Amino acid sequence: MKVDQAVSRTEGEPSFDLTDQPWLPVQLLDGSEMELSLRDVFQRAGEIRRLTGDLPTQDFALIRLLLAILQDALEGPQDMDEWAELWEARAPFEAVSGYLDQHRHRFDLLDPVAPFFQTARLRTAKDEVFSLNRIVADVPNGEPFFTMRARGAQRISFAEAARWVVHAQAYDTSGIKTGVVGDERAKAGKAYPQGVAWAGSLGGVLAEGATLRETLLLNLITAESGMVAVNSKDQPAWRRPPTAPGAAPDLAHRPYGVRDLYTWQSRRLLLHADTGGVHGVVLTYGDPLAPQNMHTREPMSGWRRSPAQEKKLGQPLVYMPREHDPGRAAWRGLAALIAPRAQDTVAGGEPAKALRPGIVGWLAQLVNERVLPRGTLIRVRTYGAVYGTQQSVIDETVEDGLLMALLLLSDSDRRLGQVAVDAVADAEEAVTVLGYLAADLAQAGGTAAEAPKDTARDHGFGMLDGHYRAWLGAIRDGDDPQALRTAWQLTVRREIAGIGAALVAAAGEAAWQGRVIDHAKGQSWLNAASADLRFRSRLKERLPLASSGQPQPDSPAAATEYECGPDSPKVPA
Repeated sequence: MKVDQAVSRTEGEPSFDLTDQPWLPVQLLDGSEMELSLRDVFQRAGEIRRLTGDLPTQDFALIRLLLAILQDALEGPQDMDEWAELWEARAPFEAVSGYLDQHRHRFDLLDPVAPFFQTARLRTAKDEVFSLNRIVADVPNGEPFFTMRARGAQRISFAEAARWVVHAQAYDTSGIKTGVVGDERAKAGKAYPQGVAWAGSLGGVLAEGATLRETLLLNLITAESGMVAVNSKDQPAWRRPPTAPGAAPDLAHRPYGVRDLYTWQSRRLLLHADTGGVHGVVLTYGDPLAPQNMHTREPMSGWRRSPAQEKKLGQPLVYMPREHDPGRAAWRGLAALIAPRAQDTVAGGEPAKALRPGIVGWLAQLVNERVLPRGTLIRVRTYGAVYGTQQSVIDETVEDGLLMALLLLSDSDRRLGQVAVDAVADAEEAVTVLGYLAADLAQAGGTAAEAPKDTARDHGFGMLDGHYRAWLGAIRDGDDPQALRTAWQLTVRREIAGIGAALVAAAGEAAWQGRVIDHAKGQSWLNAASADLRFRSRLKERLPLASSGQPQPDSPAAATEYECGPDSPKVPA
């Protein structure tokens, strides 16, 4: 491995060439970790399991960088046949080495004229240089004792600095920034908020294979796929003129394509370094990019229809990126990930409320055209950043993954994919019933219901999390949808019934004695025994396949005797 140090271009002029210097952290198939150069990453992609950046969002930003390099070096692929040849090729990334040689001068982190992903000679009116905390996103805001950088990022290596530069262009925060000389948008030395960097507005999604080689190819969308807009002017940042302070003059027509988008220069920044490392930075706003209706250009995010934006902009249809909820596991949002993108209308001709990511539509094409076997296993990875305090800080990052067979994404046969979505609904229903039980037990004991209800729901989803992932990952071509869902409902009933039994057993004496409860339909008696009976009745009702071959739930009329609460009939004393 090469030593992370600057080499001298001329005396006193350091250089750090990203094409040959190690800076990308990777995990190899044998579990070992190391840093590799851009050239080595592509040459050894088949030996690499995955990137292992400083944050999950850094991995997402770096993968997009690698994809932009690959797509530009290959000038494609144009169609499915070209993609299939790459998938079968022994050295699919062979063209990248020559490409990096050709553009080497634009991959120097410290170049005085065109430093990689930076703006040369960027300066403030007072020639201020700021702390690296402005780009190093793993320094917790206001919580210096919960980090290895208790005193902030005072000095970092060139390799780490390169990673954070890529991350800043993708995920930098909003808020008031320092104005720089030459930026007409700056007022009184300040640059006012223009929103987070581009990837920060997305609910990032990518396909992960068994190796980095597979991951890059799976996310390499062809021009003819229809998943992204294609333009002959599409090119990455290093093939455009070096950036200057202020916004680029041609933003009205951009991005021209994914190469432009994956390397979008959301910020103007400049590292300050010496021969021993990087010790400061100047950072301000670069090229703004509004997220409205970018679903035809950005394939690595789901999208949701936004009535609020439609009203604000006076447009009949506006889609916004669907961001990830940090409190919600990826499998619970499976419907938004795998629902067919082609179904862009719903009943009555109304546009769909949500669109799946373009990358998922591309994967569906691979299985529909039988370019890849239906049983091919992939992991759908999700990434995101959660911003706080007017988007001026990153509160936390989001990362999750779901292992599944490609057949679940098929548009030609939706049965197994629909079963996977329905199974999530089964879990939601059962956990809702569990929450009702916890609330009823709390009410029966004379205490507030919301906190126990939320705790029980969290416990239920946590218990089902591993079971669902294992069940989903085991689905194979030829499986019977009804049998799959029955097996899942049996698992859900077993786990949720077990949690419910523990809640009832732990109920205090007051809950067993019970009390009269007021609700919209009058009054009813509620105690632990009636709450338990209602819970078991509801669970049978919500999971009917789990009761196959067993006595079915009581008739609706009989079941209502045990319902209580705002939407529930009375319980007899």
